[in-house]
Amino acid sequence: MNSDHLLDRVDQPAETANAKPRRRRRRLEEVGTPVMLLLQAAVGVAFLVLWQLLSGRLISEFLISTPLAILGRLWGWIVAGSIFPHLWATVEATLLGFAIGSVLGVLGGVWLGLSPFLSRLLNPYIWAFNALPKVALAPLFILWLGLGIGSKVALAAALVVFLVFVNTFAGVREVDNDLVDVLRLMKATRRQILAKVVLPSATSWIFTGLKTALPYALIGTIMGEMIASSRGLGYLIQRSGSEFDTAGVFAALTVIAALAVVFNEAVNLVQSRLEGWKVVSR
Repeated sequence: MNSDHLLDRVDQPAETANAKPRRRRRRLEEVGTPVMLLLQAAVGVAFLVLWQLLSGRLISEFLISTPLAILGRLWGWIVAGSIFPHLWATVEATLLGFAIGSVLGVLGGVWLGLSPFLSRLLNPYIWAFNALPKVALAPLFILWLGLGIGSKVALAAALVVFLVFVNTFAGVREVDNDLVDVLRLMKATRRQILAKVVLPSATSWIFTGLKTALPYALIGTIMGEMIASSRGLGYLIQRSGSEFDTAGVFAALTVIAALAVVFNEAVNLVQSRLEGWKVVSR
């Protein structure tokens, strides 16, 4: 018997055994959106039920509270209306810091991405700034901008700018040089090259940076509010913690998590619109 046929027979069971896990993984990856939403809801409910059962039995309720107590505290804040000034203060500072940091990051990434000389010149200073712990800048921002919203916006922007810059810079550097050369042969201006090739090609990179940076904008705002503020969800966490109100801390954290989800979905929506435009333009 030919040795090649023997090898085929030996390899066949291994290939069949490997094919089954692959098919199983493919079926799991192709689960529809409604089914996935139900599975996600089931996981969340199971976690909350387990938390409710363990609290006060295996772990002290003083340390982790309970989902029912947290829901009651949150509902009390909503009915009294006391949560809304804190919520708006955090949202306003987060959006302003995110907008400022994103604009500076995109402009800096495009500018240095199109200028290899300047990127090499400023490279050590950029990385030195990124190495600074941003929370250490909070006292300076408070000293310069006061206890109001300005210091929170500055801290959020400082956390956002470098994340957006790095992704934008990488996206600009990955642009196909052949397309740029074709436009230059067609006497296109620098602005036309930027609008027709560079920015559309770097869109995915830019939005990756934006989605990565958005939670950090919220984190920066919360840190600023916890350090020095009289409003905001960070202040609410700080006040509840000082009063040993575990349910209040978890309630504020729940609102922050919900805000992060809403912000992320908003960025995804904008990205889908722009990437749809980019596909059509091709």
